[in-house]
Amino acid sequence: MSDSTNEDDLFREAMGDVAPLKTRATAERGKPGAPTAGQQQRRHDAQHDRDEEGDERGLTLAEVPPVDPHAELGWKQDGVQRQVFERLRGGDYPVEASLDLHHKTVKEARLALWNFLTAAHDSGKRCVLVAHGRGEKSPTPARLKSFVVHWLTHVPLVIAWHTAPPRLGGTGAALILVRKSREGKAQNRELHGGRAE
Repeated sequence: MSDSTNEDDLFREAMGDVAPLKTRATAERGKPGAPTAGQQQRRHDAQHDRDEEGDERGLTLAEVPPVDPHAELGWKQDGVQRQVFERLRGGDYPVEASLDLHHKTVKEARLALWNFLTAAHDSGKRCVLVAHGRGEKSPTPARLKSFVVHWLTHVPLVIAWHTAPPRLGGTGAALILVRKSREGKAQNRELHGGRAE
């Protein structure tokens, strides 16, 4: 008799009438694979959330890298001229619309931001302001700010954004350059003879 056979026999003898965990769990739960009431409710809630959400669900609700409440941040797509970005940073473009996200949950803010940027794009607005706050007094400082700055780099309608200058909200707000609408591009081509986008 080999050593492994002896070890197997000794193990079985030591275990006695202990049943495998999976067998017990299945017996306690009833029919194998049947979802519990809690699982059924979570599935229902998730489906309901999916049905209510639209294109904004491409913007994550999972945790994002935290930012400092007082951090000055910015981002631009490749192709955005440095001078354009510097003018945005300085607040030199007129703000054509603004959105206040104070006192909103992350989920509410995501939908509000998506709808705001979509409406701005559709109506031809180019420079908009979003007040997200610094969240200094919140249990998780700058939570909403962290989400907003993360989302802004993932919205295809946004070509650049930067922390607003102090007169427009400072580190509690972001100035955003919105991509030109088709109509705006067509007008630009007419004005400049097809030489510019």
